[in-house]
Amino acid sequence: MVRDNELGAFLRASRARVEPADVGFAGGVSGRRVHGLRREEVAVLAGVSADYYARLEQGRERNPSAQVIGAIGRALRLPLDAREHLYKLAGLNPGLGQDGSRDLVHPSLLQMLEAFPRAAAYVLGRAFDVLATNPIADALLSPFGAERNMVRILFTHPQSKAVFTDWQLLQRSTVYALRLNAGRFPDDAGIKELVAELGKTSPEFRALWETHSVGNLTRAFKVFVHPEVGRIELTYQTFDVVDAPGQVLLVGTPEPGSRSEDALTYLASTAGPV
Repeated sequence: MVRDNELGAFLRASRARVEPADVGFAGGVSGRRVHGLRREEVAVLAGVSADYYARLEQGRERNPSAQVIGAIGRALRLPLDAREHLYKLAGLNPGLGQDGSRDLVHPSLLQMLEAFPRAAAYVLGRAFDVLATNPIADALLSPFGAERNMVRILFTHPQSKAVFTDWQLLQRSTVYALRLNAGRFPDDAGIKELVAELGKTSPEFRALWETHSVGNLTRAFKVFVHPEVGRIELTYQTFDVVDAPGQVLLVGTPEPGSRSEDALTYLASTAGPV
């Protein structure tokens, strides 16, 4: 182990604080020699090789990219200040502190999420990171583990086709809305990094992005296929957050008396606090 490896120490401490069950891995103490996540589990969640992550944590890899550090920060569910610290330890300066206020959800908006006990409600940031959820929305997104960026989910997560029946339609509308945000917030580092990353890794994203089509996230009908309760049909309304430009509140409601309403009622009864 390399001495004075502050980055490695921070990564080890951070993964020890993540409950495996919270990110889709089998929980419990039995059979685990470490608290929290194993190295290879962090690697899977971040989309890097286990060997690369081990070298990073051991101090034998000294030049990680901003994309890799960002993916590891998301895998470890680090809050904004911890993510900024992680970048600095890696010798990077993405300017999270400067732009970080765009990702802060006002306490009154967090309280509003709880006002929808039978609906899926969540807040998206400018780059369509899921910034906050109510318990039902958290349950609907559970098949995607630690990933909380809707664009990455639609273009890179292996479960996206299974969960979203209108997967390609959602891909198009989400890319068009992201390009609209890119025009509204041309200096937003999060959007720039996301577009650069997916432009390299996803031919489907790149093709849609290069059409230069734009569109708002508006009222939409979405169908989820949840692994626990099956098909859920929701009508979504989108609301701009006036005091946080770029943030939107989405609320998905089922048809009254429908099977989807029963499914959400069940999810609400089993979901714990987020």
